[in-house]
Order: sequence, then C-alpha cells, then structure tokens
Amino acid sequence: MLIPSFVLCVLDPLAYHSSLLDDPLLWGFKGFPSLDANLARWVLAAEDICFKNSVLTYFFRLGKCIPITRGAGIYQEYMNEALQCLNNGAWLHTFPEGKVSQEDAPIRRLKWGTASLIVRAHVTPIVLPMVHSGFEEVMPEKFFLDRRPPFPLCNKKIKIMIGQPLEFDIPKLTELAISKSSGDVFSSTTTSRGWPVISFFGLDLDEAAQRYLYSSISEEIQSAMEELRSSLK
Repeated sequence: MLIPSFVLCVLDPLAYHSSLLDDPLLWGFKGFPSLDANLARWVLAAEDICFKNSVLTYFFRLGKCIPITRGAGIYQEYMNEALQCLNNGAWLHTFPEGKVSQEDAPIRRLKWGTASLIVRAHVTPIVLPMVHSGFEEVMPEKFFLDRRPPFPLCNKKIKIMIGQPLEFDIPKLTELAISKSSGDVFSSTTTSRGWPVISFFGLDLDEAAQRYLYSSISEEIQSAMEELRSSLK
C-alpha cells in the first residue's frame, strides 16, 4: 500500500499517514543528510495519542512534536506554535489528511491546517510532497483482534518517494480568493466557523476568502500527492 507524506518547512515540506510509526521512522533511511538535532524536523502530533500524560508529553516534546487538538480548528493555540517554527526557518512535517489511513485508496480531502500555515508564514514555505509504503505492515492497525501489535513488525519493505517542490504565489492567490469568494455560493451556503479576519499584503480576508484560499492550496497539494502515490503502483 502507498502512503503519501508531506513535509512543510521553509526549505522543505509534506506527508501521508499510514501508521503511528511513520514519523520518526521515516527519517531513519540510509543516507539521511543530517543527524543534528537542531536541524531535525518539527512535527504535528495528535494530543489525544502522544500527550496523554506527563511522561508521554515530556518524551514527545523532546522529539520536537507539537500537540494538535482534534476538532479545535486551524486557529488553535498549538497551530500558532507550528507557525512560529516556520517563521524561525525550521522544517515542519505535517500529515495533511489528519488521520492514519491503511487503505490502498486515493488521498482524501486534505485538512486546511497545512494550507493556513503556508499562507500565514512570514516567508512562504516550500512544500515537498512525499509518499511512502510499507509502514502499514510494520504497525498494522488490525493485526490481531482488531488491535495493533505490541511491537513493530520486522523485515518489512519500506518505499519512500519524494516529489518535486511546490511553491505558492500567496499574493496572487490571495487576490483571486477575495475576488472569487465575494458573493459566491461558496460563502453564502457554508456555516461560519467564527474565523478572524486576517490581513496579507494590505488585503483583508474574511472567512469566505480564507476558505477559498485554503481550499485552492490544499487541492494543489492533494493533486501532487495523488500523482506521486499513483506513480508508486
């Protein structure tokens, strides 16, 4: 099965989530360019899994994991921490589908959190899509009695493919989002989530414009990841 993964950073970015071991094992491949902890990735991690108690919190925080609260939205406090990492020039790894998927199926619609980080970063990050397969065999979700194995399974073949970098013209996309969302059905038929008005390049984006902007960016990333996933078949 093929899993897309994508890393987000000022020089790097994006990934597909096939097991709870994708990260950090993904970065253990032979020839990885750096063992310097200061250059290691930051990664968004589910608060309800990786930060359930003080011991786990300490462990995963040492591993440069940023907790994300499911359902708390793209403007939650922890997303501001991830944004600060990008603003400091760090490498941020995200799983834009927002959940583990071990099905050999097309990539689902991406969550808008990654797109919001791309838009709000002081320097627009370069997005590097990645696809990997095999981790679902290392830690299958339904190994025995619909439960994961107690330990990772060995002697499994892992494939990793890195796509071409994606760069986004945020000023141009912002103007397009404002134009397209003004009086559009996109804005009038969607329930408001109470997002704040944000400003970029002297332009104010209301919630409708933000939705259009984040959706456009997410669709381009999803398309790149799906093309990469298909090429591994």
